Amino acid sequence: MDYLDSALADFSGYIAADELYDGPFCVLSIVDNRNCHRLIYEVLDHNPTHADITRFFRRFRRELTQRGLKLLGVTTDGSPLYPEPLAEVFPGVPHQVCEFHVLKEINKEILQAVAQVRRELKKKLPKLKRGRPSSKAARKTACRKKKLQDKIADLFEYRHLFVKHSLTPKEKKIFRRITRGLPPLRELRLIVDQVYRLFDRRCRTETALEKLAKLRHRVRRFKMLGQSLKKLFTPNIEKALTFLDDSLLPSTSNAVERGYRRHRKMQKTIYRVRTQEHISQRIAIDMQREEQSHMQREEQSQGRFQTITMLHNKRRKAS
Repeated sequence: MDYLDSALADFSGYIAADELYDGPFCVLSIVDNRNCHRLIYEVLDHNPTHADITRFFRRFRRELTQRGLKLLGVTTDGSPLYPEPLAEVFPGVPHQVCEFHVLKEINKEILQAVAQVRRELKKKLPKLKRGRPSSKAARKTACRKKKLQDKIADLFEYRHLFVKHSLTPKEKKIFRRITRGLPPLRELRLIVDQVYRLFDRRCRTETALEKLAKLRHRVRRFKMLGQSLKKLFTPNIEKALTFLDDSLLPSTSNAVERGYRRHRKMQKTIYRVRTQEHISQRIAIDMQREEQSHMQREEQSQGRFQTITMLHNKRRKAS
């Protein structure tokens, strides 16, 4: 309780919630999404259900009510576990789906579409007889095969150019070269640029939704792209644009993911059978270390502030 009191002393009002699967167990966590303090957790011995998530959020709501605090926003991944419990326990609170997870799924589909083009080009490779080509037609066929093989290799080597946020002039030149004669791939890159523009904080959610509607209409016009970009039509994209109307609402759940990465690193050093009690103890130790490091950072920042103040006072006296 002392830890929770100190963690909620500077509560920002915005949380990130997520689950971590560790063997047969599942860890539920709620983290302050701006101060990166882990607030509460629970270790389950089974896969979580809507009832488990609802009970977990109600427990957190009781802690907030006891301290007179209010929840302003929640960020989760695209899991279907959270929308219904959040709407039941915290009605009216904005629910943000992690921007990183949404973009990751879209980029995965983009790379799969590029891989499909490579497979189609590979089917077009002409077959040659064994040995060196002797006739003029055979040499021409060998040259065409070499060009197709080079294009397939370039599409694999520079596949990251299709999902990179922004391209340098050199990368744009490479992109134009490897997509020469492949208009659908250039159209794919234009769509990726429009997807990234949806998450620009300079516009509101309503404006971003209008851009999304136009983008979906554009994708539907191309049968090949429409089949490969199904994630553009999921409702998670609309929820991922919620942060545009609130400048303080974080767009990602990186605060809770950071704690999970630390947990996985700790678990790699344990060579015994994991139990529900041991996992809970490990998380409690990690929370204690996190609190101590936070206090040390505060002491260091306070010391730096005192030093800077003293130097400024001496300069004023000297002048």
